[in-house]
Amino acid sequence: MRQEVFSLEYSAATAEIANFAMKRLRVWLVILLPVASWTFHPQLAPAQTSVVTWHYNNSRNAVNGSETVLTPSNVNVRGFGKLYTQPLDGLVVGHPLYMPSLRIPGNGTHNTVFVATMEDTVYAFDADAPAAGPLWTTSLLTYSAAGATPVADSLKGCQGTTGWTNVGVISTPVIDPLTNTIYLVAETYENKKVVHRLHALDITTGGEKLGGPATIAATYTLNGVTNTFVDTHQMNRPALLLANGNVYIGFGGASCNGGDSGWIMSYKATTLAQNGALDIEAGEYFGSIWQKGAGLSADAFGRIYAESGEGPVSAPGTPGEDLGLSIFKVSQVGNTLAVADWFTPYNWSYLYANDLDLHNAVLLLPDQPGPHTHEAIGVGKEGTIYLLDRDNMGHLCTSCTTSDTQIVQELPVAAGKSSGTPLVWNGVVYFTGGHVVSAFSLNNGLLVTPPVQSASFAAGGHPMITANGTVNPILWGGSGGILWAMDPTTMQVLWTTAMAPQRRDALPVLAHFATPVVADGKLFIGAQRALVVYGLLPVLAGGDGNNQSAVVGTTLPTKLSVQAIDTLSGKGLSGVAISFTDVETGGGFFSPASGVTDSTGAVSTTYTLPSKSGNYIVTASATGYAPASFTETATAGAAVNLTRASGSGQTVPLATALPKPLVAKASDPYLNGVSGISVTFADGGMGGTFSANPVTTDSNGLASVRYTTSTKAGTVRVTAAAAGLPALTIFLTVTPDPAFGIVVVSGNNQTALPSTLLPKPLVAKVTDQYGNLIKGATVTFSDGGKAGSFSANPVNTTVGGTASVNYTTPPQAGSVTASAFATGVSTPANFAVIVQ
Repeated sequence: MRQEVFSLEYSAATAEIANFAMKRLRVWLVILLPVASWTFHPQLAPAQTSVVTWHYNNSRNAVNGSETVLTPSNVNVRGFGKLYTQPLDGLVVGHPLYMPSLRIPGNGTHNTVFVATMEDTVYAFDADAPAAGPLWTTSLLTYSAAGATPVADSLKGCQGTTGWTNVGVISTPVIDPLTNTIYLVAETYENKKVVHRLHALDITTGGEKLGGPATIAATYTLNGVTNTFVDTHQMNRPALLLANGNVYIGFGGASCNGGDSGWIMSYKATTLAQNGALDIEAGEYFGSIWQKGAGLSADAFGRIYAESGEGPVSAPGTPGEDLGLSIFKVSQVGNTLAVADWFTPYNWSYLYANDLDLHNAVLLLPDQPGPHTHEAIGVGKEGTIYLLDRDNMGHLCTSCTTSDTQIVQELPVAAGKSSGTPLVWNGVVYFTGGHVVSAFSLNNGLLVTPPVQSASFAAGGHPMITANGTVNPILWGGSGGILWAMDPTTMQVLWTTAMAPQRRDALPVLAHFATPVVADGKLFIGAQRALVVYGLLPVLAGGDGNNQSAVVGTTLPTKLSVQAIDTLSGKGLSGVAISFTDVETGGGFFSPASGVTDSTGAVSTTYTLPSKSGNYIVTASATGYAPASFTETATAGAAVNLTRASGSGQTVPLATALPKPLVAKASDPYLNGVSGISVTFADGGMGGTFSANPVTTDSNGLASVRYTTSTKAGTVRVTAAAAGLPALTIFLTVTPDPAFGIVVVSGNNQTALPSTLLPKPLVAKVTDQYGNLIKGATVTFSDGGKAGSFSANPVNTTVGGTASVNYTTPPQAGSVTASAFATGVSTPANFAVIVQ
């Protein structure tokens, strides 16, 4: 069973690509467009590029080489996004087609986009007038039997695989621009039968042409056995091909294996008469030609190329007999289609057993130098790249066991699993399998390995490239319900539908393998009940009022002016609701905060600056527009105060520089720093030194100075003063050096009776070498063994540097010397006492 073939994809981002997208996203509300006085340079008028077949041309190289509007510099989340959505009556599976400058009878000339739904309805819209509604709408049921409906998917037996409700127009149509005819294949259910019809509509009116539609029916006879096309089991998934004057239609299963087989039919483009039918699994089943919706290919000689899904493979013999899992070439001779050449991988049975279809379009390379002029590339679910000579495709190598040695080149699994149809641009072939984009250069007709690869993200899908000749290329693709754009020269992602905030660019439900198309500056993709169009967002261009400067809390002198401008024409757009915000930097006031553009596309507002000084980004925004921004500067007001910024409360030794500077801040009423204020520092006569004095405040309002202490210990009160401002005090503590000396303060030369408390305490003072009093020094008292007693011993000095004890005399009369010893001081302080 073929699996994961047609399941619906939802617009919610898969975790992988959403995470990747957010890594690439930067803050997008900041400066988005340069602001100038209404200076806006519109894009050059786009080239008129028709998209009349799947991925631009019959070689399926998926290159639009005449895109002059979209470039790697303007396709980004800021300037590119969803422009509008046109409502439809059902799901779109094939990709839209586009015809510029199409004259609609009685309705002028329009750049026209065409889309067909699974409800068998065809629409034509003006690509540049989203509000105008359809130019015409045609229900293909009109040309069916009475009571006809789209086919309920349950009747096809594969609803569990597809997730569809109805089946109608599935494949991408094809347009003949010479006759203004669009060809479509529709499925209907009528008289309890599934019917396929080929329609030919006039692209200017939607009316049926050429006596159509033609009911599709076919038989194919091989080896005397006739096989009949059974509508119920078949589905036209590949895009239609217009070549050799015929419309070629590929068929396979209805999304799961049943009684289907792979068919190709041709119908004359001028009469809708059948002109050939081929069943590549005649007498067998499967071998679907579905190609994930990609079109059959055709070369300059009119030969048709296709890939087939899983199915039986016969032994080498008659081409067209059991040709599952093959890349093959079909020739049109008269009204006969025949397999002219083919290639079947040596490991086809392994691919068959593991549901590894060949399921893409065949890429036809431009003529190559070297021995193989005409080359083609095929790739399937497994990801193996098959580079073939279209003039000798290689058939099946029955003796090969590890690779297909008979073909030009084989690169096992090199494209990554489930790659879309490859494309070629500027001598490089791109693949999108295995969660990366891989780029292989061509050299002398061979793919150069290893390839250049992108970072891992959910690539997949059928990619395409837009470029202006050989410059400004963009690689486009989609997977997991998300579209993406990449610079193919750098492999850097430019944009995805998951990047913009608030799901601005999110898609509705998509059909699996839904493919966009890009032309004339717009990307078109069909979805569930919607045609979604992306392009360069109309812009808001800033005018007057940018780069102003004023005091905080005041209104800028010049209004902020914005103009809404159409990107392509450069004209102003009236009636656009525009809002002004400074939400990212915040706090200002707008009057008004929003407005509607006038006849010139202009609107303006006044802006009152916030109370905090600094630069502010004002953003003008409108739904669906690339915003404009202004940069404004709020300066501080007049200084009214000095405050301590840092440096206060430090404790340091004598004659030492503070580890941190002393910093005073001059501020305005809102506490913004004021520059240019002269601040003078003083230490109240403590004798310290300042690195500079006075000091002028810097841009933050800070006056910073270094301070070195003197040899005076104690509390230092540094004052900072500025003219007209209250003085500021900064407090410091200077600690003394270690104890250097001890001296008698009081209590010397006392006389008392034996065993009597002296009338006065013994008091000693401890100082450092500069005479600074030392607090907390340990002082021990001794009377040399005279048997007197001290009230406490040892004693710690007080804040005044003194140690005080009471002394009781010994019981014997005589002279006593009481000594006070300070730790670290060699000479004590001595007190003389007479006992009598």
